[in-house]
Amino acid sequence: MNHVTKTFKDKKAVDDVSFHIAKGSIVAILGPNGAGKTTALSMMLGLLEPTAGTIRLFGGHPKDRKVRERIGTMLQEVSVMDKLKVHEILALIREYYPHPADMDFLIRLTGLTKSDLNRYGEKLSGGQKRSLGFALAMAGNPELVFFDEPTVGLDITARRRFWDNVRMLADQGRTILFTTHYLQEADDIADRILLFNKGTLAADGTPEQIKAQIVKRSISFTTTQDGPELRQRLKKLSPISACYDKDGRIYVSTDNTDEALAAIFAEQLPVRDIRIDQGRLDEAFEQLTMSAEEAI
Repeated sequence: MNHVTKTFKDKKAVDDVSFHIAKGSIVAILGPNGAGKTTALSMMLGLLEPTAGTIRLFGGHPKDRKVRERIGTMLQEVSVMDKLKVHEILALIREYYPHPADMDFLIRLTGLTKSDLNRYGEKLSGGQKRSLGFALAMAGNPELVFFDEPTVGLDITARRRFWDNVRMLADQGRTILFTTHYLQEADDIADRILLFNKGTLAADGTPEQIKAQIVKRSISFTTTQDGPELRQRLKKLSPISACYDKDGRIYVSTDNTDEALAAIFAEQLPVRDIRIDQGRLDEAFEQLTMSAEEAI
């Protein structure tokens, strides 16, 4: 995407966004509702035209047939054709592509069983429809795959299997873009996060780089001499801005963990089992998408 803007009437859904995605990477597109994620995805898929700027996939326009033959998409809502069995739907969609994926590969990849293949599409359960959606996204043997909230409704085992398969696809050189509201998934799986907020890119980097932008970090520890006096002494240390208890540990918030630890040791406070928390992705998400008014 190169300086892409999309305007609906007087509202900019996407505002001057630019990024480049490398082959074989797994990229999470995150952001609160209304941040511009769906609009950006729709433009990359050729479903919407940008008001300004350019979008290129494999050097071509998203609507070019040669481009579409190289991409696959799994939308959040999987709709299937009535009165066709699963194996018939897969066979039909595979025929649209010049070099479709092998049927056995699709079955192994998505976990569809023989009984699933012989069911009518409209008779599938929610989880089975997700598996079919995954198979349809991979039917054309795509080099670039878009997943929109792919694990909604899946149990923990199915969710883990799905992401193991996604990592395997990336290892084969395929490029993966996905949206999710499960921030832990983005933290665990993504090589890179594009964080949208109010139509712009609020952050772009690895999960570690995104989390490193958190202003407040925390140090936690246990103590041999717990009590109000210890907390009062901690709060008086200049590098520490707050002190609280959680899960049997004492936590202190700070802008600089090194200075906070130095102050604690200088005071010879009775702390042990020290842990430094550089922040979680959900905390970074909240801080980076918070408006100035909300922050105040």
